[in-house]
Amino acid sequence: MLVNQIAVFLENKFGRLHSLTRTLSDSGVDILSMNIADTSDFGIVRMITSDNDKAAAALKSAGFTVKSTNLVGVKVENVPGGLSNILSWLSEEGIELEYLYSFVHSDDKKALILFKTSDTEKTLATLSKHNMN
Repeated sequence: MLVNQIAVFLENKFGRLHSLTRTLSDSGVDILSMNIADTSDFGIVRMITSDNDKAAAALKSAGFTVKSTNLVGVKVENVPGGLSNILSWLSEEGIELEYLYSFVHSDDKKALILFKTSDTEKTLATLSKHNMN
């Protein structure tokens, strides 16, 4: 399945992340998943929210730089080797992994893994071939 994500480029300055989360809160948008990659000068905040379109509009209005990207999402059994098998299949097909993150719902026995790969369509086809939704 495709999952839409927003990425926000954030200056690495005191209070900047709080400003981002306050903007979303004031707009009535809930953050469902978040990943932050940083350097000494800036960070990239990747998020799945309850309403990415509304979140992006609010953040742009507040002066943030926002980009929307589709990721491949797959539910994986929450057992040892679940992720390793998927990475093996992608590797066998020559699909490069740019990044991933995951989250687990407490009421589910599966983890949702979100992938950014070099070839979204080929990734979807590979997962389908292995009966992964």
